[in-house]
Amino acid sequence: MKPLNSCGSIFDIEGKKEQLAVLEKAIGDENLWNDPAKAKRLMKERAFLTTRVESWQALYGQVEESEVLFELGEEESDDGTMAEAAAMVERIDRKIKDFSLQAMLNGEDDDRNAILSINAGAGGTDAQDWVQMLFRMYSRWCESKGYGVELMDFQEGDEAGIKSVTFNVKGENAFGFLKVETGVHRLVRISPFNASGKRHTSFASVFVYPEVEDDISIEIDENDLRIDTYRASGAGGQHVNKTSSAVRITHRPTGIVVQCQQEKSQIRNREKAMKVLRARLYQHEKQKQDKKLQEIHDNKEEIAWGSQIRSYVLNPYQMVKDHRINMDIGNVDAVLDGGIDPFIEKVLLAAHAGQV
Repeated sequence: MKPLNSCGSIFDIEGKKEQLAVLEKAIGDENLWNDPAKAKRLMKERAFLTTRVESWQALYGQVEESEVLFELGEEESDDGTMAEAAAMVERIDRKIKDFSLQAMLNGEDDDRNAILSINAGAGGTDAQDWVQMLFRMYSRWCESKGYGVELMDFQEGDEAGIKSVTFNVKGENAFGFLKVETGVHRLVRISPFNASGKRHTSFASVFVYPEVEDDISIEIDENDLRIDTYRASGAGGQHVNKTSSAVRITHRPTGIVVQCQQEKSQIRNREKAMKVLRARLYQHEKQKQDKKLQEIHDNKEEIAWGSQIRSYVLNPYQMVKDHRINMDIGNVDAVLDGGIDPFIEKVLLAAHAGQV
C-alpha cells in the first residue's frame, strides 16, 4: 500500500482545503445571492470539495487504526487481530485506488450526469439484439454504482432487440466514467436468428454526452428547429397512442436529430428531447476541439469493421478485448452483467498518462 502522505500530495488535499477556505469566504458574501447561478455553482463546488476532504480524512483515520491493529496483533501474537488488520488494509487499498480514479476525473464535465445513446449498426436483427444486450450491461453497471437511470427514447427492433435507446444516467461522476465507453462495440457469436447456426458479427455504437444543466447557456434558435410529432407505440407494437405525443426534433445547422416518446404528454416529450438536444449541441461544440472525437462523431454511421474500440467474442472462444489498451477478460458473462469497471479504470489511467 502506498504511504498515505505521498498519496495526499498526489491528490493535493492541502490545496483543496485552501480552495474551500476561498469558497467559504465567497459564499459568506451577503451579495452572493443577487446572482443565483453563481451562488448555485459555488455551493456545488463547496459540497464537492468538502466531500473529497472529509473522505480523505476518514481514510487517513482508518490507516492509523490499521497500524495500531497490526502492532497489537504482533505484540500479542494474535492471528485473529492480524487477519482483521490485513482485511482493513485491503479495503484501504481499494479506497486509495478509487481516490486515484476520482483524481483523474478533473475534466470540465466529469462530475456531470451522462446521457448515453446506443444505436444498432451493421448486423441486421443481430445488431438490434446486441443493442439490447449493451443496454442491459450498462443498466446493470449503473445499478452496481447506485446511479439512477431514466429512459429518454426507445426504438424497438423490427423483429427483436432495440434499434436505438437513449437514457439519462444520474450520479456523481457519471459522465467522467462513462465517457470512455464512446465508440463502436463489436459482438461475435453464433447467431440465434440464423437457422444454419453460423457465426455472426454485429456492431453497435455508444455515444456519451454530459447532461447540460441550467448553469451552462446553450442558445438554440427556434427557427433552426424542425419539430415533428407522431404516435408513440409501446413494447411489441402494442398500446399505440391515439394522440401524436412523440416528438422528433431536427437541428438544421448541425443535422442532429433527437426524439422522445416515453411520456404520455407531448409537452413532456418535447422538454426531454430539448434536454438531449442541448447536451448534443454542447458536446458537438466541444468535439470541434478534439480531432479524434470529431472523427468518430462525423463517421458514426460507419458502425462496422475496423472502427471498434471493444470486441465481445462468444464463439469460438470467450473473451472481451479492449483494443485501445490491449486488455482482455475471459469471463464474458461477468462483463455483460455490468462488470466493465476494469476496462473503464484502465482506459482512464491510460488516458491520464497520454497513452490513448
